Amino acid sequence: MLEVTADNQLRKIIIIGDRVLIKPKHPMDRTASGLFLPPSVQEREQVQAGYVMKVGPGYPIPTPAENDEPWREADEKVKYLPLQAREGDLAMFLQKGAIEIEYGGEKYVIVPQSSILMLERSDDLFE
Repeated sequence: MLEVTADNQLRKIIIIGDRVLIKPKHPMDRTASGLFLPPSVQEREQVQAGYVMKVGPGYPIPTPAENDEPWREADEKVKYLPLQAREGDLAMFLQKGAIEIEYGGEKYVIVPQSSILMLERSDDLFE
């Protein structure tokens, strides 16, 4: 029997289009001077950070209508322009464009690529 883990559960998820599934980092709960911030203030922060967990296929590219060769079979596969984000990247994103979800007891956000401001990628992450 396969043990159910958070990683196994994420394999079932398919992200659509130009969306990215991000696991938010724990927000800063203190100011620089050491004062605790209430959750309502933390949630209003415009820019958040988190780790990219899953990435959608990208932006769909329309297929050119080439009817000049009638003997060719029509290629019905949709082609995509891939996204810049990859699994494991640290993403800085706009909270305004994020949709919060809870899956498998964990909190995630789904953001469109256009809401991601910056990515930090570790080159040795995938080696």
